[in-house]
Amino acid sequence: MRIKEVIVVEGYHDKQAIDAAVTADCLISGGSAVNESFLRQVERAAKERGVIIFTDPDYAGERIRRIVSRRAPGCKHAFLPREEATARDGDIGIENATAESIRRALDSVRTDWTGVEPEFSWSEMTEYGLTAHPRAAERRQYIGDKLGIGYGNAKTLWKKLNMLGVSRTEFEQVYQEIEPQFQLQGGESTT
Repeated sequence: MRIKEVIVVEGYHDKQAIDAAVTADCLISGGSAVNESFLRQVERAAKERGVIIFTDPDYAGERIRRIVSRRAPGCKHAFLPREEATARDGDIGIENATAESIRRALDSVRTDWTGVEPEFSWSEMTEYGLTAHPRAAERRQYIGDKLGIGYGNAKTLWKKLNMLGVSRTEFEQVYQEIEPQFQLQGGESTT
């Protein structure tokens, strides 16, 4: 599998995992201390070939994703569920994923739709039990994994739903799958 776009990863070991799974060029951020030189390279790659941001499914990875997205709008995004990127010792990173998981994530990239009319309103986050619900975090994790957009707190998930072009139909299908699993147990309250 050959990837046309340049893939942004966090570290050298992530690049090695990408190289073992696909043929692609990577830009390595060097971790959370993203510098100006790296961001200029990302801007150029975005103009010339396009960019796929493929960072670790953790706080640092999401921070790098936000920084790069702001600097080079219109990037594509690849996501791995946490469990597919977690080593036995608890280390989280793309370097821990199988080649199959990496290929699946790259097959399911999403384009940044920032600036397009949002599909989901903030009030729907409460209506769907993704905030102000005793099991909101579990629901967000499940939806993020099933939609391939990664986990986030309520505000982050809301932004990702809109930014990454998740359709109402796609969301509703996943929501229907989880609703029976995450209903309130007897006596629980959403307040």
